[in-house]
Amino acid sequence: MSLTCVAGLGVSGTAVARLLAERGERVVVVESTEGERQLAAAAELARVGAETRFGEPVLPDGATRVVTTGWAPHHPLIAAALRAGVEVVGEVELAWRLRPEQAAPWLALTGTNGKTTAVRMLTSILLAAGRKAVAVGNVGVPVVQAVAEPYDALAVELSSFQLHWSSTLAPHAAAVLNVAPDHLDWHGSMEEYAAAKGRIFERAGTVIYNADDPEATRLAAPYPRAVGFTLRVPRSGQIGVVEDLLVDRAFVADPVEAAEELATLDDVRPFAPHNVANALAAAALARSLGVPSEAVRQGLRDFVPDPHRLAHVDRIGEVDYIDDSKATNPHAAAAALASYPSVVWVAGGLLKGADVDDLVREAAPRLRGAVLLGTDRARIAEAIARHAPNVPVVDIPDRETGAMERVVTEAARLASPGDTVLLSPAGASLDMFANYPARGEAFARAVRELRARREHER
Repeated sequence: MSLTCVAGLGVSGTAVARLLAERGERVVVVESTEGERQLAAAAELARVGAETRFGEPVLPDGATRVVTTGWAPHHPLIAAALRAGVEVVGEVELAWRLRPEQAAPWLALTGTNGKTTAVRMLTSILLAAGRKAVAVGNVGVPVVQAVAEPYDALAVELSSFQLHWSSTLAPHAAAVLNVAPDHLDWHGSMEEYAAAKGRIFERAGTVIYNADDPEATRLAAPYPRAVGFTLRVPRSGQIGVVEDLLVDRAFVADPVEAAEELATLDDVRPFAPHNVANALAAAALARSLGVPSEAVRQGLRDFVPDPHRLAHVDRIGEVDYIDDSKATNPHAAAAALASYPSVVWVAGGLLKGADVDDLVREAAPRLRGAVLLGTDRARIAEAIARHAPNVPVVDIPDRETGAMERVVTEAARLASPGDTVLLSPAGASLDMFANYPARGEAFARAVRELRARREHER
């Protein structure tokens, strides 16, 4: 009997192992962390016949396939499999191969930023159209778990890691939201990272791309019938914005002469230029499946944003406090900073090798102050010194007790009425927090404490 090695005991890895074991295949899961959650998952898998091996991951003898849930090509186990000629596929690729006949069409999207928001907008639009749909992939339900269910459509969020290990994926429609440097430590170079993103287009029925993003436009260039979305007035074959309307000139009977209103800017929440782009991408994917315009409008109105994405925490003394902790790279932070005219910026964390010079240069006219924390805060401070030397900067030491409380106190001191204190870190959170939600929650908690102090002082 052939042997499949599943790399990792996370949510997707567990789902893969369970599915294959229930199909009668021999499965060995390798996992380096022997924590409470992992042990419980291993016990669950043992009941369906899958073996789990803890410790340093080693390719099992006799393995004929490795299913990875995001491990890099240079990981020792993956590299050993590739050297031995063992096929390596991702969970998404496996799900595509195992989907049943008459399976639900896949509407897939990727991008450096905005993926989760756009895929949830898409799901909301599909539900408003009366379609049974679910968000899967890099968010929500593992794809291998969803493919066998009787859905009308799958809204599939794909990371560059998942796309790297996908070779036959052919979605009904695929969109690229944007491409900016990220995860270069995993991919090795910007070229490899962009190439992974571009794989989503290779077999897609309809190619949808951000016409305002140079890299997304380049990736779509080989596909002559691609549909662009833009924050400008759309040309024939595009979806875009006319005054305060989202307008379709692609999925209409006569794209040259006709256009159809889909929604208004007021229907997009939270309102910000990059979020309008997310809404346009979601609308284009839904329209490729024949969803009517009224469902696009209703789906956008029904959409509830996830936490820590431009979330308004409070307004204190005519200063708004915004939690955008999900902005874990410079591209995401740039989009957030562009949404507010006058900002006291809370930033820092793990930059993962990313450069922040362009980010700071573009944001400089909006900056009224900056409060920096985290491992790579000095690199942001240096960029501010180069491109915005008159902006006051407060440095918060890495391990200072109550660091976020001091961050908010210092930000409030720098802010004037009409300013926005914006937590949009441009870096990952793991140097100081368990994850980006924990960072955002610490910020919100500190803002609430600031309000309590201000009210006590009255």
